[in-house]
Amino acid sequence: MSKLTLDGFFSYCKQIAEHIQLGERMASLSGQSTPKLTSGVGNLYYDSILPYREDANPQTREFLARVVDVLLDYIQKVNDRNEKILEFKMPEEMNRMLDLHLPDDPLPLKQLLEDCKVALKHQVKTGHPHFFNQLSCGLDIISLAGEWLTAAANTNMFTYEIAPVFILMENVVLEKMRNMIGWKNGDSILAPGGSVSNLYAFLAARHHKFPQYKEKGLSSIPGHLVMFTSDQCHYSVKSCASVCGLGTDYCVCVPSDENGRMISSELERLVKYHRDRGNVPFFVNATSGTTVLGAFDPLMEIADICQKYDLWMHVDAAWGGGLLFSKKYRHPRLTGIERADSVTWNPHKLMGTLLQCSTVHFKYEGILLSCNAMSAEYLFMTDKIYDPRYDTGDKVIQCGRHNDIFKLWLQWRGKGTSGFERLMDRLMELSEYMVRRIREQNDKFYLILEPEMVNVSFWYLPKQLRGLPHDKNKEIKLGKVCAKLKGRMMQSGTLMVGYQPDDRRPNFFRNIISSAAVTEKDVDFLLSEMDRLGHDIIVD
Repeated sequence: MSKLTLDGFFSYCKQIAEHIQLGERMASLSGQSTPKLTSGVGNLYYDSILPYREDANPQTREFLARVVDVLLDYIQKVNDRNEKILEFKMPEEMNRMLDLHLPDDPLPLKQLLEDCKVALKHQVKTGHPHFFNQLSCGLDIISLAGEWLTAAANTNMFTYEIAPVFILMENVVLEKMRNMIGWKNGDSILAPGGSVSNLYAFLAARHHKFPQYKEKGLSSIPGHLVMFTSDQCHYSVKSCASVCGLGTDYCVCVPSDENGRMISSELERLVKYHRDRGNVPFFVNATSGTTVLGAFDPLMEIADICQKYDLWMHVDAAWGGGLLFSKKYRHPRLTGIERADSVTWNPHKLMGTLLQCSTVHFKYEGILLSCNAMSAEYLFMTDKIYDPRYDTGDKVIQCGRHNDIFKLWLQWRGKGTSGFERLMDRLMELSEYMVRRIREQNDKFYLILEPEMVNVSFWYLPKQLRGLPHDKNKEIKLGKVCAKLKGRMMQSGTLMVGYQPDDRRPNFFRNIISSAAVTEKDVDFLLSEMDRLGHDIIVD
């Protein structure tokens, strides 16, 4: 045996250690092991890695690499149909299980890694192909990569000075979205959710109609402002009336038809009613994709009324806006959206961009700055070396703004506009498939209405209620079935579908297909699993 030098021995040991670490890493990626830190790094504390120690790059890389391993293991489980969506625990039990206390003294890195594992272990897998519970489903990997980069960049979006790349990206993406709506010019911003996007639309509408309100307030308006919206709208529209001083009594809910669409003749009647009584109608919210039924208000008819009575027309397309990509499904659902004055559109819903990513668009260039600017001199100086029009912070009421653009931009680059179109068509086709399968099993399922979107509303019939005539009494019992069956879903962890009542009927299931992971087999599983879990339910 040849004699090893001391340097050779150390080099040999280093190679062995690298092979061991590589093996552990590959095992963790394949789900064979749990990511662990070496003892030398696991026992370190926060002040032994970057940025506290300049020479701590290897330790920092090891810690973050193991965190990434935890995330990759989670992604693998999210996409494994044999994995449960959740391990449900009651809040009291969950609170006992978890160590959530905040210590006085720091904890080592190995404990922080363990905390990451535990948090994901008990989290609902919203990207799982059998999660149909919310409007925002799925886990787009390219958008996820963008979110990781966004967190690492950790910048604010209020000035070009500190976010030059992301500000320019925002301009490009938002201009593209305005063009898809049908406008050549205009203004846009990303906001923290559709509710705030709708609030920005309300503020812009009031400023456009009554520009003196910004300085003079209520005294500048000759009468009480009134806004109008469908009785099926998102609650955030009514919230605007409360937050902005109208009062919820002056947010008038217009009746909808049996499919959940605003009745335009009722809108005109109510506008005239309030105008004749000295009030000041000024704002109409039309919904393109209601939260529960997925209904689309008749935009052309509403636009005609808004034009006739000089009203601002806002379209809340937070949910349905993604169908603007689809040549097949855009019309007639979104016909007339180009006539709106403002549009809310959430990519984090139908387009699958990671939460949160919400946009609001305006037909009028510069309206956001005119409406919201407070010209804070410590931040929005006019003598900067670049054109201050690239600064966005004074366009919004929040000042600081999270970078929600990169994950959308990267996702759009990855899919292309044509890829988004294929996704929209696929989601709609899967919903149509589900409707067909429900009709084929009409002894077990009752389709409530023909959906316009990916919201499929239905009841499940356990054996007790099969073969009975359908009447109001039976609907009350079917409503009770929903709560019991949803409880069984959560306890089994195999499926999640949402339910709720509306103003016409008791509880019913509202299934959402907005995840790119879903296939026809998953739809079949959904229906068969509901039957497996619920066939023996008994209700009074």
